[in-house]
Amino acid sequence: MAVTFNNLSSKAGLQKLDDHLKTRSYITGSQGAPSSEYVNLSRWFNHIEALLRISGVSAEGSGVSVEGFAPVAEESVATPAVTDAKPADDEDDDSDVDLFGEETEEEKKAAEERAASIKASSKKKESGKSSILLDVKPWDDETDMAKLEETVRSVQMEGLTWGMSKLVAVGYGIKKLQIMMTIVDDLVSIDSLIEDHLTSEPANEYIQSCDIVAFNKI
Repeated sequence: MAVTFNNLSSKAGLQKLDDHLKTRSYITGSQGAPSSEYVNLSRWFNHIEALLRISGVSAEGSGVSVEGFAPVAEESVATPAVTDAKPADDEDDDSDVDLFGEETEEEKKAAEERAASIKASSKKKESGKSSILLDVKPWDDETDMAKLEETVRSVQMEGLTWGMSKLVAVGYGIKKLQIMMTIVDDLVSIDSLIEDHLTSEPANEYIQSCDIVAFNKI
């Protein structure tokens, strides 16, 4: 049978409930903070109030009912809303930055000039030059040496520059052509120049052979 405590606004009613809670932990009824004068009642109230707040239980129990306390409204804890909105200034700043914008004509031109400059500088460092003195010998003393020199100088290719020349007597009325030349090592092969251009047709009509007299790196 349920035990009812009435008139808890009086000292006698509170004392009766306090005595009842000496050996009990749970009762049901309206909530209201009792005076700290009643040790057991205060302990019960604080204990139950903490449990109710943690568990969120609001249903009424059964067995013991408590009347006479003024209901205490549950405290509501306001939790500030969490938003992902960025400050307006940040959005404005981001909108001004174009990470994938197209290059302007000026930027493209500047980039091309830088690439060309780097390529030219790299090529200049890597490509050495050589100075070569070449002996060009005719077939016999009847060979037209002017035509021979003209044939030699008619060979033109990238990286090849012909220099000064002179005729040097060999003997028996035969003369040879000594001619200076400068080559870019990465562009001109001296062996290929002699075999494929100076001693092959049609140059071999005048040129019998070629010899390297001097070969110096510049």
